[in-house]
Amino acid sequence: MAESICRALRDGALQGEHAPALTIKDSIASPFGFHVFTHLLTQLSSNILAAKSQSRGLVLVAFSRSPSFYLDLLNRKGIDVASSQKWIEILDCYTDPLGWKDALLASENGGSLSNEASTGASLCRNVKDMDKLYSSIIELGKGIVGQGKVRFCVAIDSVNEILRHASISSVAGLLSNLRSNDRVSSIFWLSHSDLHEDRVTAVLEYMSSMVASIEPQNQSANGRRCNWESLPLLEHNYWKGRFHVRFKRRNGRVRVMSEEFHVEQSAINFRSISSEDEIVNRSLLPKVQFNLQLSEKEQIDRAKVVLPFEHQGTGKPIQIYDGRRSLTDGKSEAEPVSTGILQTNENSSKGEIIYLRDSDDERPDSDEDPDDDLDI
Repeated sequence: MAESICRALRDGALQGEHAPALTIKDSIASPFGFHVFTHLLTQLSSNILAAKSQSRGLVLVAFSRSPSFYLDLLNRKGIDVASSQKWIEILDCYTDPLGWKDALLASENGGSLSNEASTGASLCRNVKDMDKLYSSIIELGKGIVGQGKVRFCVAIDSVNEILRHASISSVAGLLSNLRSNDRVSSIFWLSHSDLHEDRVTAVLEYMSSMVASIEPQNQSANGRRCNWESLPLLEHNYWKGRFHVRFKRRNGRVRVMSEEFHVEQSAINFRSISSEDEIVNRSLLPKVQFNLQLSEKEQIDRAKVVLPFEHQGTGKPIQIYDGRRSLTDGKSEAEPVSTGILQTNENSSKGEIIYLRDSDDERPDSDEDPDDDLDI
């Protein structure tokens, strides 16, 4: 399932549609959202270098970590950052997000913080200005891919840091503008859902075409009390959890998938949910007053039901009476004819309805138009 997200970010946007967007959300009960973020970052970077992605560049907006951290991370993963072909730009919103350090250095010795910035990173000194932040991201992306129709992807390591300095409406406008830009291939960001109100998380999820949720392995680790005997088990299960992803399709349908993850030495691994866990999850479903499953007896009884469109005879050919007297069978003439139109056969074990014409002048059913001789 994590591979499905990587493929969606790699394939990018279709012509005339918004770029796919991913929200990664975690909580204090399972704070491994950053591990998922770095996993997707490295996978997407590998696809860009191998020319397997729609995007040809990456703009990383760093709020929670320094640019040097990400450069070291990519180098440890075997990704060539210092290649001759420029493919990544880092917008440094971590070093001096409000410009205080630069103003302090300028007042003391007339220096600037630009010399202290990490190599390959561009400083952002006012994260409150969403318009300036948007234009900086677009300019860095165009600097990588150049002019034309070549696209680049955008990664934001923490939306929570932006929400410290701007309203949710401003942040939503920034994300919407990035998605609708025809140069952006895909975008993904990280959000700690328990740091804000539910409406903030709802807005971020509404802006996304994919939502990845990280949940703890067991419910006892989710803020509930536990005894001291269960602490070793909780500590062992702390590094495990469930990874749920909700895909929103273009036709309005929603597809939900789940996986398990395990964190080992700052690396995250994904695997499918075992059959035993599926049985446990099925047993935890709430019981309702109706059952959608059929028992063996109910299936046999349902198979015996003869549907109306099926042949209900006994193997003999069915003769359909069209309302005209049969020339070969004079039984109908011997029987008394009632004045009504319908007559039931009392001798038959089955219910039958026999139709008899009132007179011979009555025209039988025919495909001919009775008003064909009229001149209208």
